[in-house]
Amino acid sequence: VQLQASGGGLVQAGGSLRLSCAASNPINTIDHMGWYRQAPGKQRELVATITRGGLTDYAESVKGRFTISRVNTRNSVILQMNSLKPEDTAVYYCNARPWAHSDIMYWGQGTLVTVSS
Repeated sequence: VQLQASGGGLVQAGGSLRLSCAASNPINTIDHMGWYRQAPGKQRELVATITRGGLTDYAESVKGRFTISRVNTRNSVILQMNSLKPEDTAVYYCNARPWAHSDIMYWGQGTLVTVSS
């Protein structure tokens, strides 16, 4: 599975950004897709995931502000980020885990999100 992330950029605190992840395979064949992020000097952390059935999970720090969704017709996963904070600044990575019972995962190249105060 190849993943292509896009949509990062510079935004002021309180603003919004929309990240998109395009997959090379039909995403309705992929059990889990998600977004992770890595801030400078920190470990990569989970932001949000969505299952093939549409179940979602979010990091506590983004609940109520971020929304993950699947667009099967475009083989894409979207992360809508609202009410952005400076602490959301990070490189965001798209992730695909085709089989829930396996640890095999695929990563996109990352897209930088910078939130200024």
